[in-house]
Amino acid sequence: MSTEKVLDAALGLVDREGVAALSMRRLGRELGVEAMTLYYYVPNKDAVLDGLIDRTLSRARVHPEGPWRAWARDFALSFRSALLAHPALLPLLATRPVTTPGGLETVERAARALTDEGFTPTEALHVITTLATFVIGQVLAEAGQTPGHTDPDPALVPDPAHHPTLMRALSAGLGTPADHEDRFTYALDALLTGLRPRDTTP
Repeated sequence: MSTEKVLDAALGLVDREGVAALSMRRLGRELGVEAMTLYYYVPNKDAVLDGLIDRTLSRARVHPEGPWRAWARDFALSFRSALLAHPALLPLLATRPVTTPGGLETVERAARALTDEGFTPTEALHVITTLATFVIGQVLAEAGQTPGHTDPDPALVPDPAHHPTLMRALSAGLGTPADHEDRFTYALDALLTGLRPRDTTP
């Protein structure tokens, strides 16, 4: 038993059944131990949730060197990959603030690099938050599911006579993995182009 094994089990449980299924008692059953045993390795459930966030962020590359838009783009692409690997974590990443030492250090390094590019500290955090929420929102649309989700009724497919543009998009592969990636990079590049320090000239 170790902290890493506890987090491994927690991630497996969340992947299968979602964040709502996670409890210390359930996690203990997953590992074949009493819930109280887990407290030797993690202080509480919040620490487990923070550990899962840290794991996800650690898979997102943040190397603030060179042109800032290049490393920010690399972060967004790797963050998307990390989320697609564990889409059940999306509600957690979308709503829980980053408070772990590792997560805060990652944000600090990125923010410091952005201030070197002329952003104020507040603007630097705006850039980081904007990118993170953009990625989470895009992946949620791509991989998330609505409770009670069912496949769409075939009868609701657009009628070519009334929706010719939509049909051309569908025939070109709309909704496929390649389309999701293309849409993501298209929007990401547009977003990064528009992000810049505010003009402070009187």
